[in-house]
Amino acid sequence: MRPTVRRIAILSAITTASVALSAGVASAQDAEVPEPSTFTSMFTAMATPDMVINNDGVATPGEEGATGTFNYRINSDDEIICYDITLNGVTPPYMSPARTATHIHEAEAGAAGPPRIAFPNPEDDGSGTLRSEGCLQGPFTTGVAPEGTDTGEGFTLDQIEADPSAFFTDTHTANFTAGAVRGQLTSVPMGGVATGAGGTAGENRAPVALGAAALVGIAGVGTVVARRRAQD
Repeated sequence: MRPTVRRIAILSAITTASVALSAGVASAQDAEVPEPSTFTSMFTAMATPDMVINNDGVATPGEEGATGTFNYRINSDDEIICYDITLNGVTPPYMSPARTATHIHEAEAGAAGPPRIAFPNPEDDGSGTLRSEGCLQGPFTTGVAPEGTDTGEGFTLDQIEADPSAFFTDTHTANFTAGAVRGQLTSVPMGGVATGAGGTAGENRAPVALGAAALVGIAGVGTVVARRRAQD
């Protein structure tokens, strides 16, 4: 093999290895994973347009008549969050500076805050309802880095468990960039035991096996509440 050809072959091999390594690192973040057998906590949010706050902390109504039910199950030991998101009356296209437009942000009710997790955007399930479901494993990234550091960096799921009211969930569209709907996270009891203990209970925490079907009743109630709020 001539020297020039040999150098090209070596450079090609190095480049290929570098790309493979980079792809491996990327896939280790926000990876879609199978549902775990147990969860340490569960949360829900009934999202409405009247809860939306813009980045300046000013109330900015979202899409009139829209509602969202965001159900989350967490296994904070393995940094896995499973999501079941349903949107009604939300009109795509989605738009956000983050890598997706559907998030969990860190901020209390009435305040703005950075995204910590970015979820796949809900898509039409054929009935006009937008849905997204699956499980993600951290470390989490959002694609938003206003000061050079991604807003997901350093975030762990036990922070939600320690104080769920300090987090909200939402989705953003081209017509409602501040948010089409928004709702604060609320703990949902699992097996008769209040959740949210994952961040504080330590060895007293008992993981519970809980499937998505357990959220159906809660989601139904939440949808009614959200609709009533939207009509008021």
